[in-house]
This record gives sequence, C-alpha cells and structure tokens, in this order.
Amino acid sequence: MTNEAGSPPTSGTPQSIDAVPLRHPWRWVAAAVIIVLVGLFLWGAATNDAYGWSTYAEYLFNERILLGVFNTIQLTVYSMVIGIVLGVILTIMRLSSNPVLSSVAWVFLWIFRGTPVYVQLAFWGLMPTIYQNIQLGVPFGPSLLHFDLQDLSFPFALAVIGLALNEAAYMAEIVRAGITSVPEGQLEASTALGMSWGRAMRRTVLPQAMRVIIPPTGNEVISLLKTTSLVTAVPYAFDLYSIATREIAARIFEPVPLLLVAATWYLVITSILMVGQFYLERYFSRGVSRQLTSKQLEALAKAQLGSAVP
Repeated sequence: MTNEAGSPPTSGTPQSIDAVPLRHPWRWVAAAVIIVLVGLFLWGAATNDAYGWSTYAEYLFNERILLGVFNTIQLTVYSMVIGIVLGVILTIMRLSSNPVLSSVAWVFLWIFRGTPVYVQLAFWGLMPTIYQNIQLGVPFGPSLLHFDLQDLSFPFALAVIGLALNEAAYMAEIVRAGITSVPEGQLEASTALGMSWGRAMRRTVLPQAMRVIIPPTGNEVISLLKTTSLVTAVPYAFDLYSIATREIAARIFEPVPLLLVAATWYLVITSILMVGQFYLERYFSRGVSRQLTSKQLEALAKAQLGSAVP
C-alpha cells in the first residue's frame, strides 16, 4: 500500500510542510492610506484654534475638574456595588421555583430594562415632589416617624439609587447567564458529595460562571461610568460632565476645550478599568486554554494521517 507519491507511508511523525504565506499587498496600501488620513486629521486638529488647546491645558488639572472626576468615580463605584448585590438577589429570585418571587423579578427587569435611564433618573429626582411626606407607624394608628422629603437635599443619594437600580436589572441577566452556562451536573455532583446548595454555588458553580460573568460586567462598569453624565436629570451637578460643561464652559463660553477635558478624563478612567478587567479575566480563566498541547497536536496529526491512508 502506497501513498499518492508512490512511496510507502511513514509510521512516525508526519513530514513538515513547506508552506509559503500568501502575499497581501493591498493590506499595506490600506494601512498607508489610514495612517495618512489619521495624520492629516491630527495635524488639522492641532492647528485649529477652535479646539482651544491653551484652554484645554489650563483646565485639564483644574481643581473643579478633579472634584468632578472624584464624584464621578464615587457614583460609579457605589452604584456598581449596589447593582451587583441587587443583581445577584434578582437572579436568585428569577431562578426560584416560587412563582411570586420569579414574577416580581421578571417585572423589575421588564421595567428597568425597558425604560430609558434618563427617564428613571428624572423620576428619582422628582421623588421629593411625589412623596412630600413619609410617615412610619401603626396602620390606622399613631405615627412613630415622620420625614419631610422637601426639607431634605440628597441629590447624590438619589443619583446613586437611580443608577444602581438600573444597573441591577442588567447585572441580574449577566449573572443568570453565567450560572446557567455551568452544566447542571456540576451542582448535582457537589450536592451528592454532601455540600449545601450555598456552598456548592460558592465553591463549584460561581468559579466556573465567573468566566462568563466577568467580561460583560467589565463592559457594564465602563458603560455606567459614562452614564453618570446623565445624573443632571436628578438634578446632581457635581459630576465631571456637569462641572466641565454646565459650570466652567458656560462661564468662559468655550465648550469645545472643556468637552475635550471631560473626554480625556473619561478615557483615562476607562483605560484603567480595562486593564483591571483584563487581569480579572485572566485570573478566572486559569486552566482554560484554546491552544492544543504538543501531545494533542501529535495525536491529531496521527489521526489525520491514518484517515488519509486507504
């Protein structure tokens, strides 16, 4: 029995193939065109007085801008932490066999995912007007506590609540997708070994689900950072976007450089978050590789060689 070349088949390692890579000259042409266009745009932006680069450099590290950066980070962190906790609770309710809990979770997701976040924030800003007085006490009896919301000023708390509830609806679906991606046999095997449901979720299911949960959660954090620019609907006017555009730009009548200042700080914070997301994904992806080992490649080559020989 011979192969196509007329020589007997070899039984050892398959012979290497001298592959010649394909030439792609148009790729280099396209890359050169893109580089030229980007260079022309950067040169035009650098020489255009409308960008106000001197004003940009003056306000990039301004004290008010740095205060806005700090407040924006606070809004993002507080809202995201609350959103993750509520999202996990909603996921447990959604996966529960209790129809009441499952229905309540579904209605929550339906409302907060189906309405614009700006509308939700505006609604939370009107809470002191809608509920002017809050009384706690015995039904049809004496009142124990009384709050006059119109006398209180807490726009920061209202902004955090509005952002957190909206984020919880999306985090609930992300966590649910991660948990359902783990085969049910994993949980059944853990409970068969004597683990409780909570311990099996913590030690078996969640570590595997994190590979699915982390990437979209990182995207949600970045999206929430940029969504904080909408808290003016509450109204809360001490975030980065509000200070840069509504306070400073409106005073000096130069919106373009202040928008560039805000965009620069958003890019800096987003870049840091992307680096953190990268290391988290790598940490929870330990033991999972898309590359075949040398033994697997050798076995695959032998299998292909055996199938090629009649």
